[in-house]
Amino acid sequence: MLLRHKLTVEEFDTLALLPENADKVLEFIGGEIVEVPSNPYSSSLASEVSYYFKHFLKHSNIQGHVTGEAGGYWVSGERYAPDVAFISKTRQPELVHEGYNPNPPDLAVEIVSPTDSERKLRTKVTNYLAAGTLVWVIYPESKEVEIYAPGKPMQLFDVEGILDGGDVLPGFKLAVKDIFPDK
Repeated sequence: MLLRHKLTVEEFDTLALLPENADKVLEFIGGEIVEVPSNPYSSSLASEVSYYFKHFLKHSNIQGHVTGEAGGYWVSGERYAPDVAFISKTRQPELVHEGYNPNPPDLAVEIVSPTDSERKLRTKVTNYLAAGTLVWVIYPESKEVEIYAPGKPMQLFDVEGILDGGDVLPGFKLAVKDIFPDK
C-alpha cells in the first residue's frame, strides 16, 4: 500500500481520474486509497481465468463483459479493481469508458498477492456479497480457491476441485488445476 489516508468516495473518484494516476490501478477500501501493485504471476493467473470465461461466453448463449484489473467497479460505496470480473449485458449493455463501472460485477475474481492485506480482502468479500456478487478468491501459494456466494457458506477447492459459475454463469466449469499452468 503506497498511499494511505481517509477520503470520501467523491474525493477518490476525482483523484483516480487525474492524469498522473492514469497508469495506476487504485482501489478505495474502507476510506483508504490502495494502489494495486503489479504482479506478473498473479496477472498470468488472471489471464488464464479470463481466457476460460471468454471462451465459455463465446460458445454459450450468455452475453456479458469480462474485465481485468484495470476495469474497476463501484461496490457497496467503494471502488474495487478485481483481477477478473464478469458483468452480464442484461445488467449493463455497455461498459463505461472512463472511471469505475457504476454497477458491481456479477462475478469477481480476486487473486491474493503477498502484499495483500487480509483485512482489506475480507472487507472486499463482505461488500461484494452485500452487492450480490459471486466471489472467487484464488490463493496462488496453496493453489486453493475460496468461493463465496451470497446467502451460502464458503466453499474451498484445491487443485483437484472443479469450480462452476453458479447462477451467474450456468454451465461454466473450470478445473482449479487449469488456473495454474505450472501445476
